[in-house]
Parts: sequence; C-alpha cells; structure tokens
Amino acid sequence: MVMSGQSERDAMVGSLWRRYLTTGEFEKERRQRRFFRWLPGTPRCKNCYAPFGGVGSAVVRLVYGKQPSNLNPRLCNICEQFARKYQGGAEIELSLLFADVRGSTNLAEGMSPIDYSKLINRFYNTATQVMVRSDALIYKIVGDQVVAMFVPGFAGPRHARRALEAAQEILRATGHARPGGPWIPLGAGVHTGTAFVGSVGAEGGRSDITVLGDAANTTARLASTARQGEMLISYAAYTAAGLDLGQLEKRYLQLKGKTEPVLVHVLTVVS
Repeated sequence: MVMSGQSERDAMVGSLWRRYLTTGEFEKERRQRRFFRWLPGTPRCKNCYAPFGGVGSAVVRLVYGKQPSNLNPRLCNICEQFARKYQGGAEIELSLLFADVRGSTNLAEGMSPIDYSKLINRFYNTATQVMVRSDALIYKIVGDQVVAMFVPGFAGPRHARRALEAAQEILRATGHARPGGPWIPLGAGVHTGTAFVGSVGAEGGRSDITVLGDAANTTARLASTARQGEMLISYAAYTAAGLDLGQLEKRYLQLKGKTEPVLVHVLTVVS
C-alpha cells in the first residue's frame, strides 16, 4: 500500500518520538539533561531541565541559547520549537507519578493568600528537585498537584522502580515520616502502563508535551484516592518495580471510569 505524504510524515514523527522516549536519543539532548540537572535554579524546562532562574539560567542562556519560550513558559525556546515542529507522538510503556495536596481548600482557608502561595511554591520546588534527580519528565505542576513521567529513554528500563522511589522521596521530603507530621499533607499514586506521549498543539501556535490515555487517568484516580501520607501503587507498577517492600496492605478500589476493581498496594513512609 502506498502511503500518502501526510501518512509518511506521521510515521516519521511517530518513529522520532518513539526513539527519543525509549532510547534517550538524541545523544546531545541526553548529555545536556545530565548537565542541566546539576545547575542551580528554578523553575525549569519540563523537558530538558534547563533552569530559568538562578545562576544556572545565565549559563544555559549564554552557552546554549535556552530561555523560557514566549508561547509556553514551561518549556525552553529550543524544546518548544521541537514540540511545535514535530507535533505527534508515540505509544510507549512508562510509569507515572501523581502527587496531590490533601485538603488544599481547608489549607487555603486557614492561611493568607501569600502564605498559601509560599507553601505551594515550596511543595513545587521540593517535588521538582526530586523529579530532576530521578530523571523524570515533569509533565505538570499546577494547582495542588505535580505529575511526572518516567520514560525508558531517561529513567531507564527500571522506570517503575524510579517512580516508586521518587514518590517515597517526595513524601519523606514533605515530612510524612516525622513524628510531628508533614509540613504539607500529600497523597500519591504510581502506575505503569501504555500511554501516548508526544506534542499536542493549542491556540496561538503553542505546543506542549503531554501524556494521554488510560494509564494517565488511572494514576490520577489513584492519587486522588490516596489518604494523607499514602502512596497507592497499582499491581502493574508494583510488579514492574521488582522491589521487596515487605507485607504491604492491599486494597481493591472501584475507581471512577473503571469497570473492574483495581488492586493496589498501599505504602506509607517511615523514618
């Protein structure tokens, strides 16, 4: 069968994204990420980790020509150009981590707006540092939630393990193992599955890197269901991680949009 010009382009773009997400190519991009992760400064490009603030921002701006995109401030100008040029993506197996603030409405009601914004920014910065060290793609940091994608090309073949370890580290870093309790209450969900990852367009020529599909929806449901200090790990993620986590509590959850109950392992952090 002869492919049309558009079909050939779609196949090329899909192949490009699949290679990037599963192998970390292009090597230049991979080397840059390894370097950028050690540069101080926040916020960062959610894809390549180029810092937009602090001392690190001057380095990436002068040496690499990277700065926040005018169209999408969550991406640097170089990564946004790539996403806009190659709109499309690929279905891959990956692990996802969602972490939500518990009782954010009540928290906001009991604090001044500026104090609440400082608390949320502290949460963002803490979670971002963990994600950067874990070689995740920072999918979303918005409202009271952070979301990370662990793809084989960057987190490696043991991406499920990296996601579980990152979730544990975020819970510890926010004080959930302390006798006095956390400085911000969180619940988290981790799931491994197949999803579409790639670039989608929006109004005004803006492009963004996103994850779509049941795997993302399942992880979001797990995180919203988790109680304070809990990480709900899907059976798929628990099996793929290959970690000996002891005798964890098991629950069957009826998640919204799911026809069958979902088996999860419940992990809480300890000091």
